[in-house]
Amino acid sequence: MLTDSQYILGRISQGCVTLSEDEFAIDRLVKYFGNGRIRWHVEFRGHRIELATGQLKKQPTFRRKILEQAGVLPPQRTGTDYRRWALDLRKNAVELPWRDRPVDVGFAIDRLTSHGDERWTVEYRGKAIKFTTTKLRRQVSFRKRMLAKAKVLPPQLDQVAYRKWMDWLIRNATEAAPQAGDAPMTEKSWLDDLPELAGWQNEALLKGPASGGGNI
Repeated sequence: MLTDSQYILGRISQGCVTLSEDEFAIDRLVKYFGNGRIRWHVEFRGHRIELATGQLKKQPTFRRKILEQAGVLPPQRTGTDYRRWALDLRKNAVELPWRDRPVDVGFAIDRLTSHGDERWTVEYRGKAIKFTTTKLRRQVSFRKRMLAKAKVLPPQLDQVAYRKWMDWLIRNATEAAPQAGDAPMTEKSWLDDLPELAGWQNEALLKGPASGGGNI
């Protein structure tokens, strides 16, 4: 059976893309705790790679997992440098309870409903999540709100792909039937139900210019 190092060397000889220090910058690391265990999700260029703590600490295993799931090979660091890098990464990880662990494989909303006046409802697994047109069209806002309200983080898409997907959803949205006796909802009352997710800040400030890919 091949060791991690032999596997990586074999893939390199087959012409896989090996990244340099400047090219490899993960979008973020999420730490999921609870249920008596900890798991880490490395978010990188739209991929989410799940690792156990031991896998994150071992450079060959870390590189192999990224190679398998993202198709690129992180740079080789010295043992001490990698341990320091991985420790800093874990210290700055975003922590979420295990019950909030996102499930994004095969993510698909059930329905998008228009209420007029740039108000929308996304229906997902029995939940109705409210959006304004602006928040719906911004991928970062869409993912944050889905995580806050439905406990799922949609997959990261290329910006062009996200716009095309959202345009398709909007074109094919159903219209909510007016209900007798419904009180009129003003723009202010609608927006009052859209608080920002606690703890999220301007991502450009959080990640800095060296961060690659960006969250959606």
